[in-house]
Amino acid sequence: MRILGIDIGGTKCAVVLGNETGEILKKERFATVGCTETLERLRALAAGMAPFDAIGVSCGGPLDAARGVILSPPNLPGWDHVEIVRLLSERFHVPVFLKNDADACALAEWRFGAGKGAQNLIFLTFGTGLGAGLILNGRLYSGACGLAGEAGHLRLADFGPVGHGKAGSFEGFCSGGGLAQLGQAAAVAHAQQGCPVGFTGGEITAKALAEAAYGGDAAAIEVFRQCGRMLGRGLSLLIDLLNPERILLGGIFGRCESLLRPEMEKEIEKEALPASRRACAILPAALGEAIGDVGALCAALDGLQTAQQQKKEAFV
Repeated sequence: MRILGIDIGGTKCAVVLGNETGEILKKERFATVGCTETLERLRALAAGMAPFDAIGVSCGGPLDAARGVILSPPNLPGWDHVEIVRLLSERFHVPVFLKNDADACALAEWRFGAGKGAQNLIFLTFGTGLGAGLILNGRLYSGACGLAGEAGHLRLADFGPVGHGKAGSFEGFCSGGGLAQLGQAAAVAHAQQGCPVGFTGGEITAKALAEAAYGGDAAAIEVFRQCGRMLGRGLSLLIDLLNPERILLGGIFGRCESLLRPEMEKEIEKEALPASRRACAILPAALGEAIGDVGALCAALDGLQTAQQQKKEAFV
């Protein structure tokens, strides 16, 4: 089976051709720009990879997967009520399935990565934003209107960096944008004290902060310690509420685990129920940089499987 995967992110998009084993046969990537221009580029790249049997689209939420509509994601300004499934199905005449990127990545890790064999797991994107994909009792859980897993919207503090439209949110503290805000605040505070930091030579980004922290910069290390503490606080809420056997963290966690894990574990030790904490392994996602690509393929695989199951149930 030839499957087209489209991964729409806040900073970059990818179009991949793959199969049901998760193998990537062909891939094109480009920077995300305006909505109209990006959609035109996606359609053109997809046409260049035809033929294929189905399309899976992975995109940051909020979105309505059942209706196939992207609903104004905070990291995709201008993407307001985009009927992506209709646009692609009318162009290519194959089944098209839309999934929240966290859901798609959770499916990818569950099928092919660190989640294999688990019945209850949580995947956190921890990239440009923070979203959660939930596999509960061996099935993807989407909620009453498809918005389950918006963990980034949880408020962890009364004040703090802004993420998901909310100051002090989980996404505000634990995302690329959140780390940049924490770094900017640290740079200002140290400048006022006459103590310059080692990450102000250019734009303050999560990558620049990580390089400075690994290079021994005390201010950058403290930014990651703060992020790690809030990561532990957010994970404790999820551990107590959902009692997962695994939590898998993508994006920045995989690259900065040694900077984040010590404070994260201290906070979980303090906040989470002991039995639930002991039952849960917290691991970096296994698919690495390929997770978004495989996740887009899994959006189609899950959609096809669900449609097939619904046909069987209707027949019975």
